Amino acid sequence: MSTASLPSYYLAPNLSRTPAYTEEPQEYEQRIALSDRLRPGHPGIFVKQSKHGEARLTLNAQDGQIPTYGSGGIINGTIDVAKTENVSSIEIKVEGHLRIKEIAEGGTVDRKVDLASSVLWSKEEDNPCPNSCEFQLVLPNTFEIEGQHYNLPPTYNVKLSGLPGFVAFIEYSIHAIISKPSVATTLAPRMKASFLGISIGTITLTTPFVYHPRTRPMVPLPAPLTISQNGYVGTPEWQVHESVIPARRSSLQDISTRLYVPASRIFCASQGIPFHITFESSALSLATFLPFGPSGHISSKKPTRLQIMRQVAVDVRHQLILGTSKTEMWRVDCLGEATFRHAGDGPTWVSFSGDISIDPPVKVMGFKAGGIAVKDCILFSMTPPEGQKAPFGELRQAIPIRLTTDMWSSDGAGIGTDLRSESVLSLSSSMDTSS
Repeated sequence: MSTASLPSYYLAPNLSRTPAYTEEPQEYEQRIALSDRLRPGHPGIFVKQSKHGEARLTLNAQDGQIPTYGSGGIINGTIDVAKTENVSSIEIKVEGHLRIKEIAEGGTVDRKVDLASSVLWSKEEDNPCPNSCEFQLVLPNTFEIEGQHYNLPPTYNVKLSGLPGFVAFIEYSIHAIISKPSVATTLAPRMKASFLGISIGTITLTTPFVYHPRTRPMVPLPAPLTISQNGYVGTPEWQVHESVIPARRSSLQDISTRLYVPASRIFCASQGIPFHITFESSALSLATFLPFGPSGHISSKKPTRLQIMRQVAVDVRHQLILGTSKTEMWRVDCLGEATFRHAGDGPTWVSFSGDISIDPPVKVMGFKAGGIAVKDCILFSMTPPEGQKAPFGELRQAIPIRLTTDMWSSDGAGIGTDLRSESVLSLSSSMDTSS
């Protein structure tokens, strides 16, 4: 058999025809798709060491000053022990704390929740105590307190002014426990230290961490509504909320309002929330209402406003706080306000559109856990500055909403770069308006 015509098994590559690779597209290139899950994770580590260097806690995939985890986050790392003599067990624990503290009296209620734990080594085992133990724990998505089940809330703190005032905290921590047998104390040599509640020799390394669950809407923002000769034409993707601004003069008619917001009522906190609104009444009433109506700039002095409001409530019924009959304290803050754009008008109607932006951005979304509840809503209000002398009465209309950390995505691409978990909870488009 002749081998003269067979090609060589190795063909040297023509490097002059191989395009240069760059991580970012060049001027003549275009990125088609990018998945952050394919990018390298967080190669850094977080280290907590005992005072004299006897033990060390190392957390993997952490590159900040404080560990951070997301929904279903995996807490993994190692516990290193310099001297293993007399060690009886090595354990890793994750705890959550819900603290409510009264500022005036100094009383504190601390509800501790054990979220995850693992005994990495015990003297009951046949093998000797290792100098290094690896561990891996998964954060649960829910927890139970006082017989009630809740979604695991984010790290949070809030101050509520009043008499008395309160400070509420939701905190998380990781504990590495290297246990050693109790020894006799110098004060009572014949009594065990454990009898005195003292654990002599045991080393506990504790570090707080931030829990920041990420969420996104299940549906995108809808296309804007079109306007006709009678105002906006509604679609199933938009929900209309009707109300009335009452007239106080017999010569005027009430003004009917139709506020359109996306039907899901679930929005990314970093995106503007679109809306449409129509005011309908007689020509005289609309002309009289003009000084009280929407304007193109944000001002606290304007009568007609569309805002995102946040209510934080703390239930103190079971806190045994003396000298007060209050069962709940709350605060309300404005997260953002709308700007209005004139969209069209007719003889008996005028319409506006716009967006509500949250500024500055918020990192904690709404939740309910134990005695702490954080709720968000769109507040549509018309407050005449002249009070009873004004031609129209006051209007306040609240629409419950939910905010998310991330924008809607059809495939989830772009999730998982900033936090230590790629888990994202997609919220349903149905809402419990009572929560």
